[in-house]
Amino acid sequence: MSCALLSGAALGCLWLAVLDVSGARGQTLTSDLFNPKRGAFVPAQEMPFRKIGAATAADDSAASSVMPPDPNQPIGQAARSRVGVPIDGLPATNAIGISGFDALNRNRKPPKYYPGQARPRPSPGPGTPAPSPPQLNAAGDLRLSIPPSDSAHRPPVAPGLAGTVPGQPQRRRLKVDDDPFGAVGDYAGAFLIKAAVELSGGYDTNPGRIFAPHGLPSWVVAPEFLAVSNWERHALVADLRGSFTGYGGSLPAIIDGGISSAPTDVNRPDFTGHVDGRLDVTNDTDIAAQLRLRVATDNPGSPNIQAGLARYPIYTTAGSTLGFDQRFNRLSISAGATIDRTDYQNSTLTDGEVTSNGDRNFTQYGGVGRVSYEVLPGLKPFAEVEGDTRVHDEPFDRNGYQRDSSGGYAKAGSSFEFTRILIGEVSIGYAARNYVDPRLSRLEGFLVSSSLVWNATPLTTAKFYSDTQIAETTLAGSPGVLVHTYTFEVDHDFRRWLTAIGKFTFGTYDYQGADRNDKSYSLEGDVIYKLTRNLWIKGTLRQDRLDSNVVNASSKATVVMLGVRLQN
Repeated sequence: MSCALLSGAALGCLWLAVLDVSGARGQTLTSDLFNPKRGAFVPAQEMPFRKIGAATAADDSAASSVMPPDPNQPIGQAARSRVGVPIDGLPATNAIGISGFDALNRNRKPPKYYPGQARPRPSPGPGTPAPSPPQLNAAGDLRLSIPPSDSAHRPPVAPGLAGTVPGQPQRRRLKVDDDPFGAVGDYAGAFLIKAAVELSGGYDTNPGRIFAPHGLPSWVVAPEFLAVSNWERHALVADLRGSFTGYGGSLPAIIDGGISSAPTDVNRPDFTGHVDGRLDVTNDTDIAAQLRLRVATDNPGSPNIQAGLARYPIYTTAGSTLGFDQRFNRLSISAGATIDRTDYQNSTLTDGEVTSNGDRNFTQYGGVGRVSYEVLPGLKPFAEVEGDTRVHDEPFDRNGYQRDSSGGYAKAGSSFEFTRILIGEVSIGYAARNYVDPRLSRLEGFLVSSSLVWNATPLTTAKFYSDTQIAETTLAGSPGVLVHTYTFEVDHDFRRWLTAIGKFTFGTYDYQGADRNDKSYSLEGDVIYKLTRNLWIKGTLRQDRLDSNVVNASSKATVVMLGVRLQN
C-alpha cells in the first residue's frame, strides 16, 4: 500500500507537469538583494528617508517595467508622463507664497522694500478683496506717490518723448533743485558767470551815527559778480561785491553849538573783491595765489574820523598771497607769503582846507603757515601761525608816535562736517603786536574765530560767525584796537519763494592804552519774496546801537529799506 501511494503521487505530479503550458521561473538575483544599506529592500518610492523632489534610478526602472520607454524622451520622463504611475519625488508645496507654510520647515524670508516704498497692508479678514497693484509711470518704474497730473486729461505725447518706444533706454530723472529760485548764470567759454544788482531805498534815522541823530532818506546800489572756472584741472574764481550808500541830503556842520563829529556829506562806498587761482602741479601738490582789493571808509561813529569833515576819506587796501599746498595722505601742509598796501585819501574839511593822511599809509609784509590732519572723514584738526611787519610811509604820525610794528597770531582748531547737518570751523588762539615807539604798550588779546552752519530742518538754517582783528587807530596813546565780532543768523523758508532772515551782531572795540571801550549791537530782520529766478523783492528793518564809556560817543539808529534784486 505504501508503494502504491508513492507511485500514485508521482504519476499525479508528472501529469500536472505535462499539462502546464507555461514554463516555471525562478527568482532573479539583483544588486538590491546584496545591498548592505539600510532600507535597501524597500521600494524607492516608499523609502521614508528619501529627499523630497529627488528622482532615483529605481523609480525610472520601475516605471520602465510597466510601460516601455519612449526613445524620444530622456530616461525618467516616460514614467513621469504616464497617468497612474507614481511620480519620482514629491515637489515642495507652493503655499508658502500665500499662507507662509513650508513643508520643509524653512524660515520665510521677508520681502525687501526700497526706502520710502509703500508697504502692503495685511488683509483684515477673509472675504476682503486683494489690494490693487501699485501704479507705474510711463517708463515702468514704481511711483511712490502719484501726482494728480498723471490721472488728468492731457493731449497725447509722442512715444519718443514719453519714453514708451520699445527698446528705448530709460530716461533718468533730473536732480532735485535745492534752490529753485537761485541764479542760473551763463557760460562764457569754460567759466560760469553769475551777476546781480540790488536797488533799494528807505530811511535812516541817524546816518552819521552821532549822539544827536539827524535822519535822512537813503538809497543803496549793490552790484555783485561771480565767475567760476569749469576746468578738469586747475581752478580760477573771481568774486567781486560792492555797494554805494547815498543819502538825499546832508548833515549840519554845527550841532548843539559845536563842530559835528560826522561829515556833512555821509555818502560812502564799500567794495570787497578777490581773485583766487590754483595750479595743480601733481595730485598732491598745488600752487595757490590770490589778488584782493578793499575800498571803504572808516565806520560812522569811529574815533578815527576827524571833526569838521566835508566827506569821509576813502582808503584802499590791495594785497596778494602766493603759497603752496602739499598733502601727505591725511596730513596737509600749506604756507604762503603775503603783502598788503593801504592808502588813505586826503581829508577835506568844511572850510575847504585839505589835510594829509599820509601818516596812516603803510605796507604790511607777512607769512602764514598751516598744518592739518584728517582724523576722520568729517573731522580735521589744524594749527595755524602768522607773522607780519607794518612799515608806515611817515615815521611819526600826527600825534608824534612811531606806528611801525610787528606781530602775529597763533591759533588751533578743527574743521568738521557731521552728516551735512552741522558743518564749519572753530579755532581759538592768541594775537599780539609790538610797536617801535616805547610809549605804545603791547597790543594783545585772545583770538576767537569760527564759522558754523547748522541745518536744523530742511526749512531752517542757523549760522554763527566770529572774528578777531587788530586794527590801526589814530587815538593818542593807543597802540591799536582789538575788535571782536560775533554774528548769529537764522534763515527760515515759509515757502520756497518766501524767506525770512533774522540776524544779531555783537561787537567789542578795545582801544588799549586810551581807556576807551565800545560795544556795538545790531538787530536786523529781512523778508525776501522771490517772484522768479531773476527778480526778488527784499524788505529790511535794522536797529543799530553803539555804547561807549566816552561821553557823547554813543549812538542809536534805525534803518528801513525796501528794494529789488535783479540776478542772472
